[in-house]
Amino acid sequence: MTEKGLLIVLSGPSGVGKGTVREAIFSQGEREFMYSISATTRNKRVGEVDGVDYFFKTKEEFEQMIEKRELLEYTEYVGNYYGTPIDYVQKTLDSGKDIFLEIEVQGAMQVKERMPDGIFIFLTPPDMTELEARIQNRGTDESPAIRQRMEKAVEELNLMRYYDYAVENDTVENAVKKVLAIIQSEHLKVSRILESKEKPEKE
Repeated sequence: MTEKGLLIVLSGPSGVGKGTVREAIFSQGEREFMYSISATTRNKRVGEVDGVDYFFKTKEEFEQMIEKRELLEYTEYVGNYYGTPIDYVQKTLDSGKDIFLEIEVQGAMQVKERMPDGIFIFLTPPDMTELEARIQNRGTDESPAIRQRMEKAVEELNLMRYYDYAVENDTVENAVKKVLAIIQSEHLKVSRILESKEKPEKE
């Protein structure tokens, strides 16, 4: 019987480096990880492929998915919906592959309600000064937006207690090593190994 894959939820405050760490993990090649494909109502951009970059949906289709509880989590941003289809995640896990969700804290809390057996990893900054510097260095936000992000980060850090693990992103290399160690240890848990064994037939 195939061992079921792990749902790995990597989140943390904006600017902490979730995307950078996740990309570095995938480039390691130590395990075959799948990256969760989101559904969205935004228009397809040049070069994007349905089912590869996103599952492109109409607003009506997406709202039906919400109504039928077919999404692990979803949000609305700048007039468009974005969300994680539960069917895609479940099929990937059942095939024995680990799947990564790299999402914001509020989305992670939605996922925890639907799939509490996932592995929830909170990526933290070394300190708030470093987090503010990272947000500023991205050069994508004006000062008021940076302040808002910092205030939001404080709120999100208070939600860290709902996660299984906290990994400090002091350097990408160190963070990657810690996340991979967490995943390895989770695969070695006795409860997961027993689940993957076929039950003996009764005589």
